[in-house]
Amino acid sequence: MNVKQFSEACERNREPILAVLETALADKKKVLEIGSGTGQHAVYFAQHLPHLSWQTSDLQSNHASIAAWQEEAGLSNVLPPIDLNVGGEWPGQAFDAVFTANTCHIMAWPEVVAMFAGVSRALTAGGLFILYGPFNYGGQFTSPSNQRFNEYLLAQAPHMGIRDFEEIQRLAEKEHMTLLSDHEMPANNRLLIFSKSA
Repeated sequence: MNVKQFSEACERNREPILAVLETALADKKKVLEIGSGTGQHAVYFAQHLPHLSWQTSDLQSNHASIAAWQEEAGLSNVLPPIDLNVGGEWPGQAFDAVFTANTCHIMAWPEVVAMFAGVSRALTAGGLFILYGPFNYGGQFTSPSNQRFNEYLLAQAPHMGIRDFEEIQRLAEKEHMTLLSDHEMPANNRLLIFSKSA
């Protein structure tokens, strides 16, 4: 059995995301990735951003694939995955950036709330929370494909669904994080960057 999993979505979106991360994370050192999934993003971004220490994390069930990608890449700046359930215990160390991709629409809303609270605790003052995925604006889908995707998610589990940007922004502000930028990404996705108040 091959433990190394592959995601087409990761392969497609990694370059546009990296183009933003190269600037956003230029002066950062320690990044926590929430929901590292297959492990593809971690090794790709760490390879192109060698000044960063990239801490992978996910539920235990995904650790084998993350470790397999990490072992194949042989990068010293990608750290072995830690077990992170957003509603449970978080790592005790501080980070100057947190990155997560395609997690908000998979988690139940209380988990999204818990993630923002945990990120705020984990970030140093001035640290960045970088959030990738599809979002609705003004309560509206940004494309027919996003509406179809949302229907697919709800058919999988009723707790899933594309979140409203305005709700995400309110949640960030409640946790002392301010929106710095909102980047348009391919396939009707966005890359939101929040900064934690000093």
